Amino acid sequence: QVQLVESGGGLVQAGGSLRLSCTASAPRGTFSSYSMGWFRQAPGKEREFVAVIGWMGAGTATFNGDSVKGRFTISRDNADTTVYLQMNSLEPEDTAVYYCAGSARLRMIGSTLPGATVPSFYNSWGQGTQVTISS
Repeated sequence: QVQLVESGGGLVQAGGSLRLSCTASAPRGTFSSYSMGWFRQAPGKEREFVAVIGWMGAGTATFNGDSVKGRFTISRDNADTTVYLQMNSLEPEDTAVYYCAGSARLRMIGSTLPGATVPSFYNSWGQGTQVTISS
């Protein structure tokens, strides 16, 4: 299990950008084997899948939720044990608490990452960072 700490949230105007960071404390050499995801939760709503970057052994694959495709990009730096979420063209509907999550369970099957959108497949969570988009 890894310890996760998010940063980078804040208040921006619609159309602006933010980059979230998630730094992991993991046993040496293990971080690269984790699939890392971002979820978000707005008041009164269920936790929503945003993006995931999966472990493929020799490389990574990324998947985005439908509501953020073309606007958000997930990436990772295994040397720094950090995952990023670059968010562009932000909309008021993107306002939420954003959570970083890690999973040692998710594995690529062909070109898919089964379970990636399901919070229960992740065993490590950060405390969340607030993102607020003003209109």
